[in-house]
Amino acid sequence: MTVAVYPGSFDPVTLGHMDIIERTARMMDHVVVGVLQNSSKTPLFSVEERVEMLKKGTSFLDNVEIRAFNGLLVDFVHDCGANVIVRGLRAITDFEYELQMAHTNRVMAPDIDTIFLTTNLNYSYVSSTIVKEIASFDGNLEAFLHPDIADMVKRKARKGIDRK
Repeated sequence: MTVAVYPGSFDPVTLGHMDIIERTARMMDHVVVGVLQNSSKTPLFSVEERVEMLKKGTSFLDNVEIRAFNGLLVDFVHDCGANVIVRGLRAITDFEYELQMAHTNRVMAPDIDTIFLTTNLNYSYVSSTIVKEIASFDGNLEAFLHPDIADMVKRKARKGIDRK
């Protein structure tokens, strides 16, 4: 059985993320979406909220599991019984960083391979950072996020603005 891990912060989960998850689910027997709890970032959503968003968004995919993690990705991949890391690429600038990480992970864990999926052209410019910026100005998010997630992002972004 081929098990893959698709890691990320997913703060929030975009349509681009969902595209990668769905395509990976068609290729692999089992997919673990790893939601990173990164102490060096201040996320808009808690790790629990991000896990819940992804569970709702992937509920129709029988072979997808959502789990939070912190620490080294290769350790998480081993804990999941996986041997493949999936990363999405939007542009050549993503590739440089992702290639460096893939090589680093390969040195630490030679049994784990990284595969890259190019993002659907419809989402090649979308990032969680851009989405949060648009939300902070109460912009339209329908091209970037599922409607339920867009509502959640707008509420959170509005709370952040109200506190300033």
